[in-house]
Amino acid sequence: MAKSPTVKALFFDMFGTLVDFRSGVARAAEQLLAPRGVGLDWGAFADAWRGEYQAGMEQIRAGREAYVRLDVIHRRNLDRILPRFGLAGLDEATRAELNLAWHRLDAWPDVPPALARLRTRFWLAPLSNGNIALQADLARHNDFRWDAILGADLSRDYKPKPRLYRDAAEAFGLAPHDCMMVACHSSDLASAAALGLKTAHIARPDEHGPGKGERAPNVPVDVAAADLIALADALES
Repeated sequence: MAKSPTVKALFFDMFGTLVDFRSGVARAAEQLLAPRGVGLDWGAFADAWRGEYQAGMEQIRAGREAYVRLDVIHRRNLDRILPRFGLAGLDEATRAELNLAWHRLDAWPDVPPALARLRTRFWLAPLSNGNIALQADLARHNDFRWDAILGADLSRDYKPKPRLYRDAAEAFGLAPHDCMMVACHSSDLASAAALGLKTAHIARPDEHGPGKGERAPNVPVDVAAADLIALADALES
C-alpha cells in the first residue's frame, strides 16, 4: 500500500458504512409486527424501504421541494411501501415507532474499536444524510464519540450535493485536502474527491444482504480498506 495521505479530519458516511441498516430495520420490523400476527420476508421489507431512499431525497436535491429532515423522508417512504406488504391499515402509533428503527441500528463489529483508535489522531464526524437527532441517537446507541455532527441538517441539502462536503471542511476550519471522506459507496467518494477531499473506501460486501455490496471501489480512492480497522492500520502507517 502506498504511503497513507496526511489528513486532520475524517468524515464518515453512516448508513452501510458504519451501521448495518438492512439487518437492523428487518429485525426491528419483525420485533414490532410479528407479535401482531404479521408474517413477512423481513429482509425484503427492509430492502423495499431503503429502495425509496434516493428518490425521496432527489426532490430536495433537484430543488423541487424545500429541505425536510431524513426522518420525514423515511416516514413518507414507509407509508408508501406498507400497502405492498398488506399493511395499509397499520395504525399511526405503530408507524411512528417503526420509523424509529433507523435511530437504533447496530454498528458493524469493526466500527467501535476502530473509531476509538482513530479519534486519538483525527477529528471525527459523521457526514451523513441522516438528521442530527437521528445521528445523535445512533451515537448514543453505539457509543460513537464525535467531535461534531455534520451533514444534511447543517447544509440543508443531501449528498452528493457539493455543499455538504464544503460545509464539513469549513466547519473545522480546514481546506478540503486536509479532510478525508470515508464511505462504502463509490459515488459518495467520487463526489467528495471532486471537491478536493481525500477518500477512503470501506468494503461492505453484505450491505444490502449477503454478497450485495461493494467489495472494492469503482472509482480512484486514496485508501481502499477491508474494514474500518484496516483503515486505522493504513492511516497509522
